[in-house]
Amino acid sequence: MSALHSVDSAESPIPKRIKLDIDEKTTSEDSIHNDLNDLSSFNIKSVLSNNTNLKRLILRGTFDSKEGDAVVILQKTAFEEEDLASYKNHFTDTNPLEKTFQNDIYGDYKYFADKDLSVIKTTVIHPATEKHIIKFSTQKLYIVDETPAIYKEVVLPQLTDESLHLQWVYNIIEHKSEVERIIFEDTDPDNGFVMLPDLKWNGHINTLYLLAVINRRDIKSMRDLTGNHLELLRNIKKKGVEAIKAKFGLDESRLRIYLHYHPSFYHLHIHFGFLQHDAPGILTEKAHLLSQVINNIELLPDYYQKATIPFVVRENDVLCKKLQEHGVLNIS
Repeated sequence: MSALHSVDSAESPIPKRIKLDIDEKTTSEDSIHNDLNDLSSFNIKSVLSNNTNLKRLILRGTFDSKEGDAVVILQKTAFEEEDLASYKNHFTDTNPLEKTFQNDIYGDYKYFADKDLSVIKTTVIHPATEKHIIKFSTQKLYIVDETPAIYKEVVLPQLTDESLHLQWVYNIIEHKSEVERIIFEDTDPDNGFVMLPDLKWNGHINTLYLLAVINRRDIKSMRDLTGNHLELLRNIKKKGVEAIKAKFGLDESRLRIYLHYHPSFYHLHIHFGFLQHDAPGILTEKAHLLSQVINNIELLPDYYQKATIPFVVRENDVLCKKLQEHGVLNIS
């Protein structure tokens, strides 16, 4: 088993869904979200991450009169053409320009826009566990070539020991929560799925980002997929594309449809995104196109039980330490 090297980025990617791996005693009565109207009661303890490319800041802190740490994610949203169509409402003398410098024909300014052009998407996690703190902290990343042996001997036992709380997934499948957010549903117990927006989607077409979550509970990730699951995968692709075409008018050729390995949670789900949107997690060491996954299984039904699959591990993950202990990863 050979050691592999760190990738250049020290930024841990945001998972596709925020998961509360806390116990069920955190009830709706205790929730910070019951009456949270502003962040005046939020006290910053530290900056976990500052991604200047994504314009995203992640803070650790506490809320007044609430126990436990909180994670607050602030991300600037993209411009929308329909918002700018009414530019006369935005470019007025109440939206001043502040000159930074001028050189010949070039001038640099700060523009103070109305609030609807300067919205910051905010995600609040409370109470945040130590796993959340680690997950959202800037860390070194390492690429590992996961052979079937490494998966069985190191990765799979760790997934079993450190499985994340999936009740929120089951709540969606069982219509206990987020029913109003469901965009499409196939109720077949074996080949069906629920499609709904990812939490990071702001609702505009040019940042379209949906998840298709399967109904069955026996498939953790791409590693479990075999020829027996081709009907499931084809069904998700066909009906997911049809649903997006019907609701949003986007053809399959304008969609990026893919799986993550390793995924952010271990219940099989597939991502549907607008091709021109550079969503997090679309890099080659993370994303696998659904069409390619289907083709691989068509060629070899147990392809993903035999293949070596690269994945990224973070320096503070328990799995990273396990990989070091087994001699898979050498970190100087």
